[in-house]
Amino acid sequence: MHQAFLLAMLSVLASASPSSAAELDRPSVLLIVADDMGFSDAGCYGGEIATPNLDALAKNGLRFTQFYNTARCWPSRAAILTGYYAQQVRRDTVPGIKSGGQGIRPAWARLLPEMLHPLGYRSYHSGKWHVDGKPLQNGFDHSYSLNDHDRHFTPRNHTKDDKPLPPVKPKDGYYSSTAIAGHAIQFLKEHAEKHPKQPFFQFLAFTTPHFPVQAPAEDVARYRKKYLRGWETLRNERWKRLQELKIGGDALSAVERDLGPPYAFPDALKKLGPNEVNRPLPWEDLTPAQRAFQADKMAVHAAMVDRMDREIGRVLDQLRAMKALDNTLVFFLSDNGASAEMMVRGDGHDPDAECGTGATFLCIGPGWSTMCNTPFRRHKTWVHEGGISTPLIVHWPRGIAARGELRRTPGHVIDLVPTILEAVGGKRPEKWEGKPVPPPPGKSLTPAFARDGTVERDSLWWLHEGNRALRVGSWKIVAAGKNSPWELYDLSSDRSEGKNLAKDKPEIVRELSAIWAKQFDEYRALATSTEAR
Repeated sequence: MHQAFLLAMLSVLASASPSSAAELDRPSVLLIVADDMGFSDAGCYGGEIATPNLDALAKNGLRFTQFYNTARCWPSRAAILTGYYAQQVRRDTVPGIKSGGQGIRPAWARLLPEMLHPLGYRSYHSGKWHVDGKPLQNGFDHSYSLNDHDRHFTPRNHTKDDKPLPPVKPKDGYYSSTAIAGHAIQFLKEHAEKHPKQPFFQFLAFTTPHFPVQAPAEDVARYRKKYLRGWETLRNERWKRLQELKIGGDALSAVERDLGPPYAFPDALKKLGPNEVNRPLPWEDLTPAQRAFQADKMAVHAAMVDRMDREIGRVLDQLRAMKALDNTLVFFLSDNGASAEMMVRGDGHDPDAECGTGATFLCIGPGWSTMCNTPFRRHKTWVHEGGISTPLIVHWPRGIAARGELRRTPGHVIDLVPTILEAVGGKRPEKWEGKPVPPPPGKSLTPAFARDGTVERDSLWWLHEGNRALRVGSWKIVAAGKNSPWELYDLSSDRSEGKNLAKDKPEIVRELSAIWAKQFDEYRALATSTEAR
């Protein structure tokens, strides 16, 4: 840990309170992030997939209905752990400078563990990393990092405490979600044995249900025939449940039949065979063989979500065994919406192998992605609601009195750092190496823990792959691609983005587009004006 940062944080802590972490009984924090999970996949958000552990967290906590991510994995992780928009810290593309997936954060853009350490916290990471630098270099005390995103059974690139582990062999019985949870449990057990009086931060970052769709056979068997009725029927059933739950708005978005994957890989379609389709075609137009193939893919996706929930249950059992669950602030969310991407990577795809095994490389595609993102439009990488909307479950028995309530106040992954810091009684330093630290854009959601509608903000902003959006109040402008015109929606009555009001209210489009441009200029200037670490 950088000495200057540590000294700055110690100064902040000393000015905040003379009490020790143990005396203040600070809550521990468990931050769970799914990968490519759709808004309505979990049962408590309308899904048909069995997620009893997430459902129990929601029943005994809060569900946010208008919470947002960045539409992509690495920008979301940067925002989750720094509290800044990814462009501000060079972790999404900023024209003219090295940025995006290979971008290096400015020196002042520290990660959450470094902010928690002076408060007495020990920090642990298990799962996907996708942030620049290495976990232990950024304040984590232990880490299991799964850096192979092409294999759920036999990863070749994974590390423990930043040191390489040997590649996994097919007979080792490895599965990504089980291993990720297992390492988290190992870290928590060690914490209970060696540091029982200190609070912890556990960052639990699953790589499921991100493609390739691969899952243990016994998990897939539970869903093997569940999806033969097709994506339209099951989408309508999800929508009905969402209405009963009072989540998702007033209408189901129209299916965009001509919208396929965000990136074209025509060679991949040839490898995948004649039963693959890259458009959300009417289910009745598919051949019997195509329907069976598509249903099998979704069965594996469901199994991946199901298995992740079971592994979350194991981690929660460990917290119960430590008698820590009541005073652990638990968050669950997804890094982006479900994905319409279709490609073949890793070990390639054997069209004769059983769907869901390590010999296959399949993606759910736009048909099922449209269902997984019910009731919203579009998918991962787009900044329409389907690409950026995530479930957010918050559970903290000792700190949140509400049980099973909804929170409709809009929020964003940039809000997680200020929320956690406020909940644990800390704050970020205002200076770094003698210079002012840029003010973060996020807002603490802790007022919403007690009562809905209590978080005030000016705007929420998006940019990814040229896709742009801004939300101010209930108004949202959005454009698909840098050369596309702005669309305008009133999300208070049209969360599904079905009625474009841009021509009817050009003055609002002009006002909001000027705000978007001003913020882009500010974020670009910040990214270009500070030195990387």
